[in-house]
Amino acid sequence: MVLSFLAIIGLALLTSSFVIVNPGQAGVLSILGKSQDGALLEGIHFKPPLVSNVDVYDVTVQKFEVPAQSSTKDLQDLSGRFAINFRLDPTEVVNIRRTQGTLENLVSKIVAPQTQESFKIAAALRTVEEAITQRADLKKDFDDALTSRLDKYGILVLDTSVVDLNFSPEFAKAVEDKQIAEQRARRAVYVAQEAEQSAQAEINRAKGRAESQRLIAETLKAQGGRLVLQKEAIEAWKEGGAQVPRVLVMGQGQGSLPFILNLDQVEQDDPADGALSKAS
Repeated sequence: MVLSFLAIIGLALLTSSFVIVNPGQAGVLSILGKSQDGALLEGIHFKPPLVSNVDVYDVTVQKFEVPAQSSTKDLQDLSGRFAINFRLDPTEVVNIRRTQGTLENLVSKIVAPQTQESFKIAAALRTVEEAITQRADLKKDFDDALTSRLDKYGILVLDTSVVDLNFSPEFAKAVEDKQIAEQRARRAVYVAQEAEQSAQAEINRAKGRAESQRLIAETLKAQGGRLVLQKEAIEAWKEGGAQVPRVLVMGQGQGSLPFILNLDQVEQDDPADGALSKAS
């Protein structure tokens, strides 16, 4: 009975004398409440039974979203929200255990404040408009500042993302007013160009009509003017359906002015003659 009891006690002491650290973890050995130098990396490790304890830290990639606010070089308010991807340096978990304790304390006391300070550094280098147009440069300056600040705490920054970037209502209103003014200016330029093109087109049409009239006048003065009139009369006759012409153009010879006889007008002027012709 006693031997069995001692065997159980011995087995319990033996099993509590070893600790297994899984991949993606790092351990800190504390003996009588004092952290021991040297992190316990993945594998099996011996620890004194009863008087020791092992704190295990997750050293895989962690992601936290952290808000930040700052002022730009032109004193405009700028706020953002950043997603920080980081992991703990396995070789530095002993210092993290001694200075910060848990991962939650690390995020609230180190990551969040340093994110705020890094954003202030990056935002102060440019105006609010440059923060919009040079967003990649803003992120690079932020990454450089945050990486150097967190590295001394045993935190390795892997990547950051700008989740959101907001401006003051006054600046947003100013940007909107500027866009409206630019649109109106472009509209005014377009209207002016359209009016100029319309005026030029009207001038070209007027020049075309004047040139056409000049050519017609020169043709009528020339020897073949009579032939031109005859040709136009024939074409008008064809366009009217090739019916008997109601308008006759007559002349006495070359160089004489044409005489135009409108038969419809003659019938309207002498209705009696028209009736006699119909009766006959």
